[in-house]
Amino acid sequence: MFFTKNSFKSLSVRVLFVLGLALVSACTSPQIETGLNDPWEASNRRAHAFNKSVDKAFLRPGGNSVGRAIPDPLVTSVGNFADNLSSPGMVVNNLLQADAKGAFTNSVRFVVNTTIGVGGIFDIATMAGIYEVETDFGETLHVWGAAEGAYLELPLLGPSTERDTIGRVVDIFTNPLGYVLPKPEKYVGTAANVAKKLVDRGRYSQTVDSVLYDSADSYAQARSSYLQNRRYQLGGGGDALADPYDDPYGAGDPYDN
Repeated sequence: MFFTKNSFKSLSVRVLFVLGLALVSACTSPQIETGLNDPWEASNRRAHAFNKSVDKAFLRPGGNSVGRAIPDPLVTSVGNFADNLSSPGMVVNNLLQADAKGAFTNSVRFVVNTTIGVGGIFDIATMAGIYEVETDFGETLHVWGAAEGAYLELPLLGPSTERDTIGRVVDIFTNPLGYVLPKPEKYVGTAANVAKKLVDRGRYSQTVDSVLYDSADSYAQARSSYLQNRRYQLGGGGDALADPYDDPYGAGDPYDN
């Protein structure tokens, strides 16, 4: 087992604490954490070993096969389509962060790409200089003043933190498309997201392999890469690394509920 009954109970308490802290500290200036907080390293390492076995058995060969079989223009289209379907959820988070400019930009992108871009297959908005303001509920919690919490590696989902784990769960429910698309159309996004992850695994194969299979301690390397990149995304400064764990295990979808 990755987590014992007691560790799950402890995690649940801390998750509720992080969420409660976010709700009562909405006016607090967000802080970027430094250092390492990994009290569950033993269970995290077990989850990492499981994720690594899944990657070796399925994602690595699958990603390489898909990358070789699908032409680059189609690969780009799959990514564009999946990204476009996530835009409404990002607009919600922009609004929760009081980022009116980001919400407007992402809304325009969604309208332009959904219409002129044929459902998002073509990223016309970027061609026109309208760039995505990427965000998620983990960032929303950060803006509200919630602490990063302990580092976690989640089975199948990869590296995270307590704050970002809450964000992943909430993001399932914040995308309006999950409430307006009928079945089975609402699952098209899930399929596109899975395909995008496989394509990305093949596209960034050398980077991911260097961490998972070439480093002396793949767990420590993945943890360092994730935390450094996440903190950089949230405005912590420094140099961003090429993140080999850009959710390579993720098969979830923000509008699948």
